[in-house]
Amino acid sequence: MTGESLVRAFYSGKNFFITGGTGFVGLCLIEKILRCIPDSGKIYLLMRPKKGKEISERLKEFPGHPVFEKLLENHSKDIFNKLIPVSGDVGVEDLGLSPEDRQLLVDNVNVVIHSAATLDFEEGLKPTVKINVLGTKRILELCKQIKDLKVMVHVSSAYVNSFLKEAEEKIYETPGDVDSVINLVNRLSDEALEDMEKTILRGHPNTYTFTKHLAEHEVKNCSNLFPCTIVRPSMIVASWKEPVIGWTCSKVGPQGFLMGAAKGVVRRLPLSTENIADYIPVDVVINQLLVAGWHAAKQKSGLTVYHCTTSTQNPFRWNMLNSVVNEMLHNYPLKSAVWYPHLQFVPSLFLFRISAIFVHFFPAILLDMLLRITGGKPILFRLHKNVWNSLARLETFIFSEWRFHNPNTRELATQLNSVDEDLFYINISSIYWIEYFVNLHLGVRRYLNKESEKSIPAAKTKDAILKVAHILWQVMIIVLLWFIFAAIFGFTMLQSCWAPAIMYYLYTLL
Repeated sequence: MTGESLVRAFYSGKNFFITGGTGFVGLCLIEKILRCIPDSGKIYLLMRPKKGKEISERLKEFPGHPVFEKLLENHSKDIFNKLIPVSGDVGVEDLGLSPEDRQLLVDNVNVVIHSAATLDFEEGLKPTVKINVLGTKRILELCKQIKDLKVMVHVSSAYVNSFLKEAEEKIYETPGDVDSVINLVNRLSDEALEDMEKTILRGHPNTYTFTKHLAEHEVKNCSNLFPCTIVRPSMIVASWKEPVIGWTCSKVGPQGFLMGAAKGVVRRLPLSTENIADYIPVDVVINQLLVAGWHAAKQKSGLTVYHCTTSTQNPFRWNMLNSVVNEMLHNYPLKSAVWYPHLQFVPSLFLFRISAIFVHFFPAILLDMLLRITGGKPILFRLHKNVWNSLARLETFIFSEWRFHNPNTRELATQLNSVDEDLFYINISSIYWIEYFVNLHLGVRRYLNKESEKSIPAAKTKDAILKVAHILWQVMIIVLLWFIFAAIFGFTMLQSCWAPAIMYYLYTLL
């Protein structure tokens, strides 16, 4: 039957338990369930107090989040009554649940979607094991107790196998015994663990990919007890279609550096423009979580892994944007820009570091001085210093290319009827990347830089002023270098009149 949504019919009346519900993926997932599965049951959210706010207070903030704008066009705020906050933390023993809340979940939950994780590539082993490994173990222990569990969906990462340049949709051999790793973490100090880190990680580039790999094996160990599935997104970026084109609340990856580029403070970006960069829109990820859960519950046995990725189906390379990225920045500039935007891609960390001294740090010192004079808080030099210090850990991900094969995902797409193909689209073959990145930039402009479309005319006026200021800055730098050159070599300025042209050419190479 093609007249109704089979995916929606499965989730009708089902109660969800979601971890990571206040994050990028979690918010989008909650919005999709509320908007597209109106007959779903309650949505239990594992939450913890944050910044002095109790979980009930945090829940009250949900209707004001931009991700729910489309939902509230057709529904009153009463729809949020489906959301039930449950106090807890995946990083705490027994999930930090009270006996009453645990029993509430055991008695009522039908679908578990576990997306909570620490994503920090620079985090040490103790916190990543505590959250990514032990947190998953604790969720699975709860799943074993749930009386009417239909499916458990585990959100992993395509990069759990980043020690391979090509990965299949299967669980590869474990990088270590989970219990041994947990014992080490419990027994050793942070300093001792840091000394042993490379040995423990066994080829993994960081603790994040290592612990997420271990977590997959925990899910595999439970695959004969209840229906479960694993979805591995690559780098998750702004929405393609829903709930609003270009929506994002994440500053990770291209969203973060386009945010900085539009401000004029990020002017060079180290990357290989010829390599495939595997990005996946957040709405496709959400759809795949729900579709994978539906299919796993229908199969009832076995464990299927899905790559939610683009590298082998519709690959993106940054050279696609070479001719349009700066045009995009100036067609939709920011009123809050502090420098004239101009983004260039740099093919190595060595060249980036040289460029950064002149185009990031020198302007940052100048702008921070102006901020101090005007009573503002100087942040730009510190921001660029933090980026500089993190580059060594990020180099593998900046300059490597991975291919994540996705036959399971392609096959899953064929299982959808015509209604579900539209409602829960997971086929990414029709994404047109240039159009997508223009929309991503507009989304970053609106949701991260907090500027509406109404500000574009004023922003274009400021963009023109910043262009003049940028040209004057360049002239001043060239004249200063010209003067220094002439003084060092004993020339007059007139005798060395050829020097500025060479200096400007070298400056453009930075």
